[in-house]
Amino acid sequence: MASEPQEPQSEGSERRREGWPRWSIWMLIALVLASVIVPNLLNRETGTAIEYSSLIDEVTDGRIDSVVVTNQTGAIKAEAIDGTTYTSKGPIELPETDLKLLRDRNIDVEFRTESSNPFLSLLPILLPFVLIIGLFWWMQRRAQGQMNGIMSIGRSKARTYTTERPETGFDDVAGYKGVKQEITEVVDFLKTPDRFAAVGARIPKGVLLVGPPGTGKTLIARAVAGEAGVPFLSVTGSDFMEMFVGVGASRVRDLFQTARKLGRAIIFIDEIDSIGRKRGAGLGGGHDEREQTLNQMLAEMDGFEATEGIVMMAATNRPDILDPALLRPGRFDRQVVVPLPEFEERSAILAVHIKDKTASKDIDLNTVAKGTPGMSGADLANLVNEAALNAVRMDRESITQDDFEAARDRILIGQRRESVAMTDREKEVTAYHEGGHALIATLFANADPVHKVTILPTGQALGVTMQLPEERHAYSQDYIEDRLAVLFGGRMAEDTVFGVTSTGAANDLIQGTELARRMVAEWGMSDRVGPMAWGSDNQVFLGDGLVSGRDYSDETARVIDEEVERILRTQENRARQALLEHRSALDRIAATLLDKETISGDEVAQLIPDPVPSSEDGDPISEAVNPPSIGQPGSD
Repeated sequence: MASEPQEPQSEGSERRREGWPRWSIWMLIALVLASVIVPNLLNRETGTAIEYSSLIDEVTDGRIDSVVVTNQTGAIKAEAIDGTTYTSKGPIELPETDLKLLRDRNIDVEFRTESSNPFLSLLPILLPFVLIIGLFWWMQRRAQGQMNGIMSIGRSKARTYTTERPETGFDDVAGYKGVKQEITEVVDFLKTPDRFAAVGARIPKGVLLVGPPGTGKTLIARAVAGEAGVPFLSVTGSDFMEMFVGVGASRVRDLFQTARKLGRAIIFIDEIDSIGRKRGAGLGGGHDEREQTLNQMLAEMDGFEATEGIVMMAATNRPDILDPALLRPGRFDRQVVVPLPEFEERSAILAVHIKDKTASKDIDLNTVAKGTPGMSGADLANLVNEAALNAVRMDRESITQDDFEAARDRILIGQRRESVAMTDREKEVTAYHEGGHALIATLFANADPVHKVTILPTGQALGVTMQLPEERHAYSQDYIEDRLAVLFGGRMAEDTVFGVTSTGAANDLIQGTELARRMVAEWGMSDRVGPMAWGSDNQVFLGDGLVSGRDYSDETARVIDEEVERILRTQENRARQALLEHRSALDRIAATLLDKETISGDEVAQLIPDPVPSSEDGDPISEAVNPPSIGQPGSD
């Protein structure tokens, strides 16, 4: 577990410590209440309460020895000859007949005037002054707090994780052995810097963790601090940005001053691309606050002041937009790629996330890991949680393998739409459409295997053919061509059976056109165009290449369009020819879908008596690509 951050003390607590303590206010309130209540309790009369007429009867019978009358309230306290005390309430002025009766019976009568509470007497006079003084005091303290907030705006917002509490180590990070080995040098340097100093080696000052979102870059950085046993200062790039120019630079200075006081420490900046973008880029010119913050960070990392023992770590999923000055040697001169987890790593990550869940012993995490290629650590955590939610939804006491299947389908293809009512004609067309996808994917050897086919409305689609791609890092031309054929399988099935096409193939056409264009313009898979690439990774919002023209002629653009059309036509014809040759298998798949609504990839293979591979696997291309998944036909 990661050590808990030491939260900075709030401004309110500082003000209370500088001014009156909190208990003094409650003490003042208690004194005021005591001055009002205690005198009343002390002056409270004790004795047997009787009516005034009964008291007169006691006087008439000669059983009363003395009487005390309170002038302000008419309260009477009488003491009998036998020692009994009576209390009563009479008129404020006793009648003459009653006074005469008391004198005739030789009873001692005392008329007492009680003194008033001095505090209560002064309260109406003092209360307005107290309220006015309290109002001015409150306004002064509030103004002082605002001034303190303004004066502290340049302080760093970094959270400090110390070594006094449990830390995160490499054992807490599942998988990523290669990443751990690459940053072990940083840990060794922080633990034993003398070894490196003896040889004259200098550890990189900055380590940039690069990878897709959700791969655990922040967790790995915290594990480095835990392994090294040094303080860990964590801050996000957005914490440096304020409306006032110069605040970000001041916070950078304060951050490094704090780290220097700690001696050896790790400073981790998450999402550094928010302040580390290329300077001077963008449609609106430069951003003064961001550029000043970046300049200050560059100066602190490789300026005149020594920062020995301080290692900078940062995380981003957009290294291409970072300023080149950040990535030069002496700053973030080491980039560690944190990729999407492989099969074994996904299995280990699933085991970590399922520890605190009530899961069935029959769950095979390896099977789940094989069915989740391309998922990050955050995606796998979400998958486990969705499986737990599905178990609760199905009134199960523990998570089962079926819950993981349902959770994966919900994440990859969306939630089933129960409210969509399809006509018989739409169901039949959708069944043949999805059957065409499944048939081509099963027939062609280079296509990804079919996992599930359904004609139930799911997500944005009326039907889905779900394929589980194998673990690949590079894709051959044969694989991409077979993928295009699979995309056209649904459209060609509709044309072959019904002689018409529908809007259900819209998403297939979009994905197919994009793949074919990248084959021609980026991957050099066209003999007519040749080994040339015109793809660009520059982003429009950076302003790079926005006003510049294309780097190829109109004639080349026409050739690219013709080659894209040729590739798409070729794969369309391949799909049509395969469907015509296996029309009976297509009919069986569609009929089974209309009957069961959902079938597995094994059932599809059983409905095809003798599938014939289209071609052998080709050689992998040099650059890995990421073709999008099969489109969901039938989208509304």
